[in-house]
Amino acid sequence: MFGQIPLSLILINVGGLLALIGFFSYAIDNPTFNLIGFFYGVPLLLGGLALKSAELEPVPFTQFTSANLVKLREEQATPTLNQIRKDVTRYRYGQEAHLDLALEKLGLAPSDDDRPVLKGLKESEIDGAYALTLQFYSPFMTLDVWEEKREKIARFFGPGIDAKIEPDLENEEINVSLIVDRATERVTSPV
Repeated sequence: MFGQIPLSLILINVGGLLALIGFFSYAIDNPTFNLIGFFYGVPLLLGGLALKSAELEPVPFTQFTSANLVKLREEQATPTLNQIRKDVTRYRYGQEAHLDLALEKLGLAPSDDDRPVLKGLKESEIDGAYALTLQFYSPFMTLDVWEEKREKIARFFGPGIDAKIEPDLENEEINVSLIVDRATERVTSPV
């Protein structure tokens, strides 16, 4: 819940209110509220502004997730897929882009300027298996590079995950579907 509310906005509002109270108290010669405003309000306001400059907004779902998909997610999604979904759908601070370290380790981010940018995600069912699709804006990475990395992507986000790469050439996007491997799921699940 807290990841859905920008911390920077809370600090800016609380700090701004306290700073205004401090300035107003200074004008009417009230030292108690004056000190509160200056010693708490101004630092909170500056902290909120600093966080705002380092804020990474949540990635939106591009498709409605039905109750059936939620049930399928609860039954099949791996802890890694759940962590990805939770991490990219909340506010982050101090990161350049969502999944930047993962893309770097996969060899899909040669530089900060050429890094694919996660623009959206969606949940779906593919052949009875839960799938989390990451939609990357990727004008600098060719489809061949993504295809070469498909197995490495599956291993990186696995075990029990298969990866499917689909281009959306019109929008210079690549859709990476992380699909729960039902055969692996049956083998690793307790009897």
